Amino acid sequence: MDTLEIIVVAAIFVCLLLSFFFSGSETALTAASTARMAALESAGDKRAALANRLMDKPERFIGAILLGNNLANIAASSLATGILLIWFGEVGIAYATLVMTAIIVIFSEVLPKTIAINHPERMSLLVARPIAAVVAFLGPVVLGIEAIVRWVLRMVGFKLEATENVLTGQEELRGAVEVLHREGGVVREERDMFGGLLDLKDLQVSDVMVHRTKIVAIDADSAPEQIVREVLAAPYTRLPLWRGGPENIVGVIHAKDLLRELEAVAGDASKIDIASIALTPWFVPDSTSLSDQLKAFLRRKTHFALVVDEYGEVMGLVTLEDILEEIVGEIADEHDVAVSGVRPHIDGSATVDGAVPIRDLNRVMDWELPADEATTVAGLVIHEAQLIPEAGQIFTFHGFRFQVLRKSRNRITLIRVTPLQRQEALPGRAA
Repeated sequence: MDTLEIIVVAAIFVCLLLSFFFSGSETALTAASTARMAALESAGDKRAALANRLMDKPERFIGAILLGNNLANIAASSLATGILLIWFGEVGIAYATLVMTAIIVIFSEVLPKTIAINHPERMSLLVARPIAAVVAFLGPVVLGIEAIVRWVLRMVGFKLEATENVLTGQEELRGAVEVLHREGGVVREERDMFGGLLDLKDLQVSDVMVHRTKIVAIDADSAPEQIVREVLAAPYTRLPLWRGGPENIVGVIHAKDLLRELEAVAGDASKIDIASIALTPWFVPDSTSLSDQLKAFLRRKTHFALVVDEYGEVMGLVTLEDILEEIVGEIADEHDVAVSGVRPHIDGSATVDGAVPIRDLNRVMDWELPADEATTVAGLVIHEAQLIPEAGQIFTFHGFRFQVLRKSRNRITLIRVTPLQRQEALPGRAA
């Protein structure tokens, strides 16, 4: 082997190394976690900052990498063909095709990409500076190629401006959390907390409020002694005051304010002026998103609001705890009633109170019943059945069987929900 042949072989080896570098760099930079790289940049890592700038314009660095990679592969193949023609004659073309294909696929494509996909952040930090230099060097060429590509696409009627990511940032984050949950990196409780946090913008206060039929309220015209007894007997610290009718809320009384006033009058409840310690009620529209309501609670430094519909009628009440429970799940204290309304059975079914919210049932049983058309389980049955069912009727929809166990007037009070073996939801029917 003379000097020229040695130089050619060395050049082939260098081209394959460059191809290895470009292939691994492309995979590392595209697979690296944006959140992880942003955290490294915030911690002062200059290489992470450089990598993030590259990833901000992916078409630029990918174009430069593809250009460099193709140049390296074509150069290596051409040089190999030439040297093998010298060594083996015309059959050297076949040898070059087989050998270079195997080498490029295994050592310049699969191997570097496998390494990069398993250590994307570490590889991104290693290649950030050299890739930035390559992008700067090949930038003008890449811009020219982009211009040609855009011109060709416009000629065939393809509008680049119309292309957009079909997934929102929230959906991408939700999908990433779901993948991590399936892989075991995120437990179910943590997945539910992430999902609850992302759902705050999509849910309204009417989805989580305590319905007016369940509100514990006090008649403002009652004797002060009676009001004190009712406040002490209630499991809540804030109670609405009504006058003339439960729907006419005129104030909110806080147990702590009542106790302070009781101490001020030396324990004589008859001397308490309830009107003077009652707080002004805060009314919010039922269409307010949970995200906006949470911000409003923090801004006003209060934890209690009454929910009204478009006609100003009281529909229920919402508290800061109700919103937080959408994120972290049920928050119980020593005064909470221990009945959740969901009683699971060994066979995978559950007996559910009709007033249980669908989201709470999904969270407890790890189901995926739709909560778009109804808030409660009873509401879902009525919506799908298109009637108010009688006790004993059975309905099948969304992959579950719903058996109405108990009914009070026009309200479904108890339902047995059983998941079916088949994955596809069946059309609703009454049995």
